[in-house]
Amino acid sequence: MEVSIKELVVVFALSAVIFRLARPIALRYSDVRDYERRRNIWFVLTPIAFLSPNIWIYTAVALPLFIWAGRKDRNPVALYLLMLHIVPPVGVFIPFPGMNGLFDLNNYRLLSLCVLIPAASRLRKSKDPERIRGTTSVDVLLVLYGLIQALLFVPPNVLNQQTIIQDSFTNDIRNAFLFFIDVYVPYYVISRSCSSRAAISEALAAFWLACLLLAATAVFENLRHWQLYTDMAVRWTGDPYLGFAKFRSGSLRAQSSSGNSLALAYMLAVACGVWVYLASDVKSKITRWGFTLLIWFGLLVTWSRGPWIGAAVIYVVIPALGPKALSKLVKGAVGALLLLLLVAQLPMGDRFIRMLPFVKGGGDDDTNSTIAYRQRFAEKSWELIQQHPFLGDQMALQKLESLRQGEGIIDAVNTFASVTLFYGFIGVTIFIGIILIPTFGAYRMVRANLQSDPEFARLGAVLIACIVGTLVMLVSCSFILAPALFYYVFAALAAAYAQIGRRRAAAVRRAPKTGS
Repeated sequence: MEVSIKELVVVFALSAVIFRLARPIALRYSDVRDYERRRNIWFVLTPIAFLSPNIWIYTAVALPLFIWAGRKDRNPVALYLLMLHIVPPVGVFIPFPGMNGLFDLNNYRLLSLCVLIPAASRLRKSKDPERIRGTTSVDVLLVLYGLIQALLFVPPNVLNQQTIIQDSFTNDIRNAFLFFIDVYVPYYVISRSCSSRAAISEALAAFWLACLLLAATAVFENLRHWQLYTDMAVRWTGDPYLGFAKFRSGSLRAQSSSGNSLALAYMLAVACGVWVYLASDVKSKITRWGFTLLIWFGLLVTWSRGPWIGAAVIYVVIPALGPKALSKLVKGAVGALLLLLLVAQLPMGDRFIRMLPFVKGGGDDDTNSTIAYRQRFAEKSWELIQQHPFLGDQMALQKLESLRQGEGIIDAVNTFASVTLFYGFIGVTIFIGIILIPTFGAYRMVRANLQSDPEFARLGAVLIACIVGTLVMLVSCSFILAPALFYYVFAALAAAYAQIGRRRAAAVRRAPKTGS
């Protein structure tokens, strides 16, 4: 308990500073009452979480608060995005008589049940003509992908499993329900409720604020070699492995409340792009550079090379979609070079430079072994994919035992390869279509508004850049935790943006023509 109190003091102090410094920017996009309500809930639930001996006490307090705040909030999507990582997304089975349990309950699902499902109910009753109406092609693809996941049972990735766990009708129903609350509900609510530029901007600002809180605790974790949320995760789940710290190049890999360092790195890489959009209205150079450096250093101390590349891609794509793309790309390249020179002067700079993928012979033994593991996974996956190209091989894990790591798992280090492995080219086509269809729709709106409304076009460019960066990062990470959630979040934001653009274009066509 003494350790938890010390961790609480640190997290509470860092959060108070971030909420105070970020307030002027957040209030550009949020109503002051909504902002203060979200902040107050953060400060109520944080001490409850650190002092709770189990997840159920936290849940008992959080559940009514989330329901109440979701009803009060003008933009429940912003509330949802801010609260996602107030605690680590660790799950505990809900007990049920005669069963091992109903399903894992974690903070993601708690927010979906308490904030998004009530919001979805209100949306269905709403007659707002501005939002997406009816069933879209992406809705159909989501349903198809959910059915594939429910019906094509993939046994769990368990060490020393003596017998293959069999599927059942009950399990199919459970999987379908979990896909509904984990994937379809977030997509539906975000794509329908963010029916204006202001709503999308507020959602992005809430995501950025959450990432600032994560970055601040991540930098502290790395500097003090002290992970602030692992004791809570172990206490709630009883899994001692969650308390083990991971190191790379002699430095602690920070993870804050994200669940693991790669998930944190993914969010901070995307936050880099979101901050480009938000920072354009910030006049103070100190504020702009202060928050930029905080996000960069938070990303750096995760020691995750894939998200570093993803952040670089995001920075390149944003200007490439705007006017004067060539000159902006040149300036960006010069800025990146100057940043590398700056990082090289830091105490950890040499280790960072050696870990970059284009540095010959770079990286330590851990990094090089990770690269070798990824190559082996790609080779063996392709062999199995060729044998079952259409609907995949749901028993593929039993054929990849040679790739099981010391942690006891077979790490599916490439999302697209693993989806193809288990669900075939049919499954991966549906999976990619879920995000590409709204992305292409958003791209058309960016091009159409580039001259007439550059601010609206810039918002779309940032969303597209974050999606492209996400796709790049998923090549080198598993589809779990934050990457798995935000894949659908940004697909929904892109769909909402495209709908706004189509609605604006239709309004222009209907407007009466004036004579010269």
